[in-house]
Amino acid sequence: MATRAATNGGGDDDEVAEASPARGPSPATLRHRHAAGKGGEAEGELYGNGGGASPEAASVEQVFADKAVPSWREQLTLRAFVVSALLAVMFSVIVMKLNLTTGIIPSLNVSAGLLGFFFVRLWTSAFERMGLVRQPFTRQENTVIQTCVVSAYGIAFSGGFGSYLFAMSDTIAKQATEARDAGNIKDPHLGWMIGFLFLVSFIGLFALVPMRKIMIVDYKLTYPSGTATAYLINSFHTPEGAKLAKKQVKTLGRYFMLSFFWGFFQWFFSGGDDCGFKNFPSLGLEAYNNRFFFDFSPTYVGVGMICPHIVNVSVLLGGILSWGVMWPLIAKKKGSWYPATDGDASLHGLQAYRVFISIALILGDGLYNFIKVLLRTIAGFITMVQKNSRAMLPVSGNGSPTAEAISFDDERRTELFLKDQIPTSVAYGGYAAVAAISIGTLPQIFPQLKWYYIFVAYIVAPVLAFCNAYGSGLTDWSLASTYGKLAIFVFGAWAGLANGGVLVGLAACGVMMSIVSTASDLMQDFKTGYLTLASPRSMFISQVIGTAMGCVISPCVFWLFYKAFSDIGISGTEYPAPYAIVYRNMAILGVDGFSSLPKNCLTLCYIFFAAAIVINLIRDLTPHKYSRFIPLPMAMAIPFFIGSYFAIDMFLGSLILFVWERVNKAKADAFGPAVASGLICGDGIWTLPQSVLALAKVNPPICMKFLTRSDNVRVDKFLRG
Repeated sequence: MATRAATNGGGDDDEVAEASPARGPSPATLRHRHAAGKGGEAEGELYGNGGGASPEAASVEQVFADKAVPSWREQLTLRAFVVSALLAVMFSVIVMKLNLTTGIIPSLNVSAGLLGFFFVRLWTSAFERMGLVRQPFTRQENTVIQTCVVSAYGIAFSGGFGSYLFAMSDTIAKQATEARDAGNIKDPHLGWMIGFLFLVSFIGLFALVPMRKIMIVDYKLTYPSGTATAYLINSFHTPEGAKLAKKQVKTLGRYFMLSFFWGFFQWFFSGGDDCGFKNFPSLGLEAYNNRFFFDFSPTYVGVGMICPHIVNVSVLLGGILSWGVMWPLIAKKKGSWYPATDGDASLHGLQAYRVFISIALILGDGLYNFIKVLLRTIAGFITMVQKNSRAMLPVSGNGSPTAEAISFDDERRTELFLKDQIPTSVAYGGYAAVAAISIGTLPQIFPQLKWYYIFVAYIVAPVLAFCNAYGSGLTDWSLASTYGKLAIFVFGAWAGLANGGVLVGLAACGVMMSIVSTASDLMQDFKTGYLTLASPRSMFISQVIGTAMGCVISPCVFWLFYKAFSDIGISGTEYPAPYAIVYRNMAILGVDGFSSLPKNCLTLCYIFFAAAIVINLIRDLTPHKYSRFIPLPMAMAIPFFIGSYFAIDMFLGSLILFVWERVNKAKADAFGPAVASGLICGDGIWTLPQSVLALAKVNPPICMKFLTRSDNVRVDKFLRG
């Protein structure tokens, strides 16, 4: 399954990418995501090493011709879902931590694929030693695990815990300029969050099921991420691929332990505010005060190794431009541009420039890519229709005769893909039933969200879901977060501030993002299943089960963070949840306009909005050998609000990978993602025992803090009495 964005995040206000190591027929492929927002629609190269989702030089299915394909029921095994549940918890914790720190979430498909393969191999070996009957581990079962795991931990992102959902809270509302009344606030609670996710996360699964044949078989859409995942799984189940996977798992394990124990070691020195290695002024105290420092985070070093170099450089440039140049200059206008009485954290002061200029960049980049992908989608669709020369779109049960010759692989894959039908009555009936339940129930959770708002959203959603899924199949770009932002403005303005428009906009964002993102992800899954001979039924059921897991696991993980860390969501803390304040202020803009912004803030927003469009246009019109050096506006926007400390970590990770590729490119391609995943997973999993210690009121014993010489003299005098 393709990783969600923000989205779909979602998520999708940030671009993230993952390099899948080339093994066997699998080219090195970059996975793009756009976050809450996974989750921004920044543009980058779709493929690494000049590869991509090109067909294999040799027939893959000939390699597996002597292996029987299990039925769809045999692909759904108990061990697959046990392993999926364990990995879902693990990756949900990691994604939640990333959500609440910077909002930058890399695709963890390689990690999920490697660990799923490893754990099932471990399971089968253990049963074999006990003398029990061993069921063969097939690539179809591997695909089921991959789909279930990624759909489960994807809820940690698309559920809006670091964006629209947490933006409803009183913690975030207190940091906004207005709309702080009870009608525009809803604090997190485990019960309603689980209920909300169950109501909005499943409907997208039914939206495009009848279109699976036209998307995958007739129009042969690429779905680069789904294709890359399939090649990865296929390669695991060849003798050479299994050997390499075993070495990669060992590498991942080593760096997992290193990262985990480094997190444990750091904890001992963090016994107070601004204490520990995370607040080490590595570039000096003045740079530290402007949020320029290396914070010794294995997580973001690993993220930097996964993201393309241009993303990491863009993030660093954004930090230098904002915290190194713009904010110090605007701070000198205190008393002129904004009231001198307002602190740096006030959205009537300097904080307004940080938040709204970053929003302008995000919206400018998102609008450009939305129009670009929409035009490409329309053009591609018209071309496909003309080539197809049919009067109607084929759905699940329709045949598709063709005169052109097809390969053995395509013939075999198409035969099995069409074998297990998902009845259209299930799709249409499921959509109608879930929509009816949601329309009746969501207003009980959000009284401000009237039933007719939801009804309109569900009428429009399938069209938007088709556009997003088709565009994703062509370009690998999910625009789910853009549709979510559109819902914020449309439904928020429709409701109005006095009628809880901020809360309505944020809730509608969640409804729209969930449908559009899930439908696109399901098509990516179908593409993966098509290329691994996994049954569409088993893929659909796996995604349903994975989504149900995520609807329970993700809120529980968020609740653990929320209860363990009292300052979650507050700017400048360990877990600032930066996109929550961004989304809330988007909702406020949607219902109230720009009247409350400080002087010249709107002018600067217009300039940066236009700059994002111009930079993207230049990137598209410039030859690739030059455009690959032009920064990405979406990536530049991220540090505008939260600072550059993580940008330095990411740049260091990018530098490590760059040097490694120069020394031994083959080894870097094969083991780089494993090293990066180990660093991310180890540091992420350390958050679990750290949260337990915080809940148990066990505090670190040491505070390591850095002071200027003059401050140190004053402290010494005070301690001496």
